[in-house]
Formats: sequence, structure tokens, C-alpha cells
Amino acid sequence: MADRLNGTRILILETREEAQFSKLLAEQGADVVQCPMFTIQDAPDPAPIEAWIRRAIDRPFDDLVLMTGEGLRRIMKLARARGLDQALVTSLAKSRKFTRGPKPGKALREISLEAQQTTEKPTTEGVIEMLGKLDLKGRRLGLQLYPDKDHSALTGALAAQGAEVDTVLPYVYDSKAADANIVDAIDEMAEGRIDSIALTNLGQVRRLIEAAKAHGSEAKLRAGLERTLIASVGPAVSGELAANGLRTDVSPADEAYFMRPLISAMASALAERKAASAAR
Repeated sequence: MADRLNGTRILILETREEAQFSKLLAEQGADVVQCPMFTIQDAPDPAPIEAWIRRAIDRPFDDLVLMTGEGLRRIMKLARARGLDQALVTSLAKSRKFTRGPKPGKALREISLEAQQTTEKPTTEGVIEMLGKLDLKGRRLGLQLYPDKDHSALTGALAAQGAEVDTVLPYVYDSKAADANIVDAIDEMAEGRIDSIALTNLGQVRRLIEAAKAHGSEAKLRAGLERTLIASVGPAVSGELAANGLRTDVSPADEAYFMRPLISAMASALAERKAASAAR
């Protein structure tokens, strides 16, 4: 149903798939306010990533664990630049492949590969639970990590299972460049000019609060969120909101933790708010 969000202003903090999310919202008639939490950049030193790629080619991993789609895309970007992409794809085809949620699976399909298993919960804990059911003793396991996260619980769990873990961190975040935009977005919410904020990963919650604290705007942020519909894509985001004393107003039903179900849930909740306001 088109035009369900006519007359609404939706704040999005998505970075990796900002254009797609914005397009889907605009198709429903929303005025989209974009505020990426950080910019994503290639790792400043490509040498460790290239060395990991060459190890993967020379001796294919028994298992490959992908934590983000962005990570695989950055790895493939460097592999193409070095003329190693076809050899890498051939090598990865020989590995059992595991993904943290659907996004890494999508990135695999872009290079004509498929994941053997995807976590039920798109979290590090979900990955640990999924891999904990496998016999990894003596297996070489390639593990793609992502920035601003302590991965010691995951690497420790894999090592305890007897896996030989080979990690790669193919990109970094630059958060300072986005601070001014975040402060502006907080002001917009505090002044009642945002109908809903859509949160698609728990890092957005952390980053929003950290930036607000750094700029003396935490009270204003919390006041703004009090008057703004808070939409969460799923339990990981809702859990992070709760941990910070914040509520979730709406989330997709039936474990459909994707953008389209989130937009549908937002549209229904905003329509109910509008009807309730008109009735008063």
C-alpha cells in the first residue's frame, strides 16, 4: 500500500543500506531525514586483509563465519584490486559458510555463494549458540569481524571448541564526522519535528547516546524520544534500548526483522497515533 506514510517525517540512522531504506520509506510517502551514525571506510592498512585473503586462497578454510555483509564486500573489493577475486570465490566455495543474520547471506549471494547456516538471532550470542552445536576441533575457521565491538567472547568460545581461528577486520568506522548531524537530529526530535525514529541495529542506539553525552545533549535526546515514536527492527535493538532506559513503541511481528516489515509496523502505529490525536 503506497502513501501510508504521507505527511510523516521519519528519522533514519542507517549507514550500510541508507539509500535502500530511504527509498522504501519515500515510496510510502515519508519525508526521510537521514542521519548516518558514522561513515564506513576501508581499513587504513590493507596488508593484514590481503594476507588473510592469500591464506584463504592458498589453504581454503574449513569454515567461514561472516558477521556482516559489509565485511565480505570490503574483502572482495580488495581482492578485486589485487586480481585475487576469482581465486578467493573458488576457495570460499569449498568452506562451510555461516552468517550472523541475513545481510551477510545477501553479500554471499552477490558472489554466487550460499550460506550453509544462518543464526536465528542476528547477534554475536546467536553466532556462539549456532557454532556451539558443531564439532570444530582441529578445523581452520576464517572469521570476519566488524569494528567497535569486543569479539573476545566469540573468539574465546571458538578456541575452546578446538578451532584454529583466523580473523580479519576489513573496515573501520569514522564517527566524529557525523556528530554535527546527530546533534541536529536530536534538536529536531526535541522540537517535535520528527514523527518516528527507525532503528535498525543496536550500534545506532549506543552511538546516539554516546554522541548526545559528548555534546551535552543527553537530556534533550531523552526528551525528544519521549515525544517520538521509537521503531525497532528486532529484539537486539529493543534490548539495547531497554538497557539504556528507553522504550520500544513498535517492532515487526513474527520475527520478520527486516526493513519492509519495520516500515509496515511503523505505518500502522503512526496511523493509530494520528487517529487517536484526531479523536481527542
